[in-house]
Amino acid sequence: FDLENGPPGRGALDPQASPGAGLVLQGTFSHGQRRESFLYRSDSDYDLSPKAMSRNSSIASDLHGEDMIVTPFAQVGATAVPCPGGDAACTQHRGGCPGGVRPTPAPSHPSGPGQPPHQDAHQKLSRETLEELDWCLDQLETLQTRHSVSEMASNKFKRMLNRELTHLSETSRSGNQVSEYISSTFLDKQHEVEIPSALAKDKEKERRKRPMSQISGVRKLTHGSSLAAAGIPRFGVRTDREALLAKELEDTNKWGLDVFKVAEYSGNRPLTVIMYSIFQERDLMKTFRIPVNTFITYMLTLEDHYHADVAYHNSLHAADVAQSTHVLLSTPALEAVFTDLEIMAAIFASAIHDVDHPGVSNQFLINTNSELALMYNDASVLENHHLAVGFKLLQEENCDIFQNLSRKQRQTLRKMVIDMVLATDMSKHMNLLADLKTMVETKKVTSLGVLLLDNYSDRIQVLQNMVHCADLSNPTKPLELYRQWTDRIMVEFFHQGDREREKGMEISPMCDKHTASVEKSQVGWQPGDRAGDAGPGRGLSSASPQVGFIDFIAHPLWETWADLVHPDAQELLDTLEDNREWYQSMIPRSPSPPPEGPAVSPATTDKFQFELTLEEEEEGESDTELEGAESPLDEDNSGSKTPGTDDSESAD
Repeated sequence: FDLENGPPGRGALDPQASPGAGLVLQGTFSHGQRRESFLYRSDSDYDLSPKAMSRNSSIASDLHGEDMIVTPFAQVGATAVPCPGGDAACTQHRGGCPGGVRPTPAPSHPSGPGQPPHQDAHQKLSRETLEELDWCLDQLETLQTRHSVSEMASNKFKRMLNRELTHLSETSRSGNQVSEYISSTFLDKQHEVEIPSALAKDKEKERRKRPMSQISGVRKLTHGSSLAAAGIPRFGVRTDREALLAKELEDTNKWGLDVFKVAEYSGNRPLTVIMYSIFQERDLMKTFRIPVNTFITYMLTLEDHYHADVAYHNSLHAADVAQSTHVLLSTPALEAVFTDLEIMAAIFASAIHDVDHPGVSNQFLINTNSELALMYNDASVLENHHLAVGFKLLQEENCDIFQNLSRKQRQTLRKMVIDMVLATDMSKHMNLLADLKTMVETKKVTSLGVLLLDNYSDRIQVLQNMVHCADLSNPTKPLELYRQWTDRIMVEFFHQGDREREKGMEISPMCDKHTASVEKSQVGWQPGDRAGDAGPGRGLSSASPQVGFIDFIAHPLWETWADLVHPDAQELLDTLEDNREWYQSMIPRSPSPPPEGPAVSPATTDKFQFELTLEEEEEGESDTELEGAESPLDEDNSGSKTPGTDDSESAD
C-alpha cells in the first residue's frame, strides 16, 4: 500500500487493492422531510449586498432541489458540467440546477413574426449558459492557488456560523455562553496568550528539571506476567458478572451499546473488553498475527493510562468512540471499501485518541505555558500527546501488538493513525466538515456520483471524518445515554472552571458553574466517582448548550456524513432530531434577565462579539474568525482536548 497513491500497480476498483474502493453516492433524502442545518440557508439571509443577491451568490436558492449543492467549488462543477442528451435535456437540466444555483432570467424577447419558437428557446438557453459561465469564471478568479478548493467552503461555512452565533449571543446570557463555547472550541483561530503568574513560573521551574524529550504520563505496569499465569478470560478481563457482560456485548455491532453497563460489569475495563470483542469480531488478531496475550496486555496498559477521575475524557469515552467507529465501518454503503489495515488503524486510533487526558482544554495548556504546549509548539497539543503516549506504550514489555506487521504496513498504519487522531482536534472541525462536503458534492456533479476513493488523500479524509463523527456521536445515541454523557462533560467543564477561578484567571466558556445554563436537578456524576459509575441521577444536563451544539456542530456534521452513506444514517439523524427536541423542551420559556442597571446600552453589555476577518481583501472574500472570550487557563502536565461534546462536544 503506497502512502500517497494507494495500492501500487492496482486500479482503484481492483479487488486486491481494497475489497472495493468505489463508493456510490446515492441521491439524498428530500430536504422537506427533515429540518436542514444552517448550511442550507441562503446567503441572502446573511449578506444583502448586490453580489449576494445575485443568482450566483451562494448556497441555495429558495427552490431546493433533491440534491442541493452548498459548497462553492461543487457549485462551479454543477454549473459548468456538460449536459448529455442534447438541447432538450440541457434545458431541463438548467431548469433544475443541482445546486439550486439558478441563473437570473434575462428579459425574454418575444419571437418575431418569422422567428421559429425553438430559435427563441435556443437564444434563451444561450443567455442562461453565458451567465452561468460568467459566474464560474468569477468564482475561479477569486481562487488563490495557495489554498485548497475546500477552503472556499470552509470560509463560507465559518461566515455563516459567525452570523448564527452573533444572533444567538444577542438572545440571552445562556445564548452568549453557548456562542462563546462553540467559537472557542470548534474554530481554529489565534489566541492571545496570558503571561503566567509568579506561582505558575515557580511550578515551571520544577518542570524544567525533566528533559523535554521525555513523554510525560507513561507509567511502568506489569499486566503481562499476571495474564500469562492465569490465562486469558473469555472477555479479556476477569469478572464475576460474566453473564451480564455477555448480554451487553451482544450489542457490540449495534449503534447505542450501553458502555456504562459494560464498564459496570467488567470492573471498569470497558475499553479492554470492547476492543477485544471488536478485534475478535473482525478476526483482526488472526489477520495480523497479534498474540492474544500481547493484545490484552497492551489494552490493559492503555486503559490504565486513561484517568479514571476525569469525568468525560476517560476510558469509557474511548471505548464508546472505538465501538462507534466499528459500527460506522460496517455501514452497508462502506462495505468492502476499506482494507483490513485501514479498519484496524481506524479502530486503534479511536482507542488511543484521548489517552492520558487530564480533563482540561488545549487552550488551558497553551495559556499556562505547560510542558506539553512547549513541546508541541501550541499546535494540537493534546492530540499530539495522545499519539505519543499511545505509540510509546507499544514499546512496553509484551505490548507491541503490531510486531508481526511488515515494515511497510507499520509505516502505513502509523501515518493513518496520526492523521486520524490529529483530526480529532475540535478546532479543526469546520475545515474537516468543509473538506468532506466539498469532496462529496464535487464527486456528485463531476463523477457520475461515484466516489472512487482511489488515493490516500480521499480515503484518509473519509476515515478522519468517520472517527470525528464517532467522537461527536453522543447526540445520536439513545437519550438516556446522551444525558449521562452531558452530565459528565459539564462536570469536567466545571472542574476546569474551578481551577481557573483558583488561579484568578478568566473562566472559559461554559466552565463557570455559577453562571452556566443548567437544569436545576441533582448532579448524576461527581468527581470522586470512578469513570464507569453512573451515579443516582442524571441532572446536570445543560439544555441550551446542547441545542446550540446540535444545531451548529453535530447536525451539520452528521447531515454531511448521512449524505455520504445515504440511506444508512437516517435513523441516527432521526435520533439526533428527537434528542434536540427533548433538550429544547427543557429550556425555560422565560428569557434570561437583562443586565443590571437602567442605563446599560447594548454596546456596553458583556455580550460576545463576533468579527469578520478579511483573509482575501483583494478579492473581497471574507473568512470568519470568531473572536470571543478565550480561555486563559492554567498549567497542566498532561494534555487535554477541550472537553466538549464527544471529545469536545459540549454535550456529547
